[in-house]
Formats: sequence, structure tokens, C-alpha cells
Amino acid sequence: MAQQFRFRNFKVYKDAIEYRKDIKKLVNKFFPSDEKYILIDQIIRAVNSIILNIAEGSDRGTDKDFALFLNRSHTSLCEVVSCLDIALSDKYITQKIYDGYLQGAIKLSDQITAFRRKLISNPTK
Repeated sequence: MAQQFRFRNFKVYKDAIEYRKDIKKLVNKFFPSDEKYILIDQIIRAVNSIILNIAEGSDRGTDKDFALFLNRSHTSLCEVVSCLDIALSDKYITQKIYDGYLQGAIKLSDQITAFRRKLISNPTK
């Protein structure tokens, strides 16, 4: 049987899934309930978008199209970082907690960027 859903084999996809799990733990533990339909909803939608754009882009007809979806994934990651900035500013999380999640975002950012550059420089279609 031919391999379906190739995105499931990408390290960046797997790491994005793990980062999502971490973000969900963070918001459940530290964010106040009055942020449920505001900041919590926003950060969860953004972290989901990282994953969903990798998946959707992987089935596009060309590497150029896939690279566009990786760019969208990266912009969603920027949104997650902005939500973390807000959480730090509002004192929902400490600087130490923030730094840990920011390092995770940087790692994911580097992976997305490298993957996108590879697609653009060595297109297969």
C-alpha cells in the first residue's frame, strides 16, 4: 500500500504536535478562566493552525505551493508567540516559563524555515 498522508512522517509535523500538547498544558494550568474565550481560544487556534497548514500544504501540487503553507504555518507560530507575550505581560506566566515556551517556538520556527527554504531551493515539481 502506498504511503498516504506524507505529512505524518515530517519531523516538523511531529514536533508541532508535541508543542501543541505543551501549549494546552500551559493554558490549562496558568491562564485564568476569564480568558477562556479570549486569549486561550486564540492561542489554541493558532497552535492548531501551525499543524493544519503543514498537513494541508503537504498535499499541494507543487513545492512552491507547499512552501506557501509552511509560511502560513510560521505566521501562526508568530501568533502563538504574541499570545505568550500577552500572557507574560498580564502576569499569567513567569519569565522562566515564558522562556521555555519561547525556546520551543524558536526550535519550531527554525524547522519550518529550513523546510521551506529546502522546498524553494530544490523544487520537485
